[in-house]
Amino acid sequence: MPSDIQQIKMLVMDVDGVLTDGGIIIHDDGSESKCFNVKDGAWLRIWQRQGLKTAIITGRQCQAVTHRAEQLEIDFVYQKAHNKLQALDQLVEESKIQPQEMAYVGDDMMDLPVLRRVGFAAAVADALPAVKTEAQFVTTKPGGKGAVQEIIEHLLQQMNLIDDALKRYQS
Repeated sequence: MPSDIQQIKMLVMDVDGVLTDGGIIIHDDGSESKCFNVKDGAWLRIWQRQGLKTAIITGRQCQAVTHRAEQLEIDFVYQKAHNKLQALDQLVEESKIQPQEMAYVGDDMMDLPVLRRVGFAAAVADALPAVKTEAQFVTTKPGGKGAVQEIIEHLLQQMNLIDDALKRYQS
């Protein structure tokens, strides 16, 4: 059951297909590269400046995710989370933020249990149809192409925080 959007305190995101376009480059040495959108990163900082928290729950393990999460000072990072509901329960325990106070962004079947549990469910434009059906908000942009920025902007508008969030950029 969705909560009042005003209660949202944390944005939780999948990585592949949400913060990236889902592509993975595997180098000859076995290491991976991912392409993250700079606009998503900038808007995650805007979100954080409002005193709001961030988290990643992803089924894969990758150093590129670790580095990006460190760059963006993501509050909680769960990699190799094959059961995303268990990771969500751990996040609730560690953050003391309840699921109804969280927004989650997903794109694939593994995200469905979490989308059904949180207060605000969002899907990227190129998410699977079943994921879009569960979402309260579907972006116009695909994963890795500014979809997270779009969700943050929407949430901040609905929470009446957008003017305060953007005042530092206005002359």
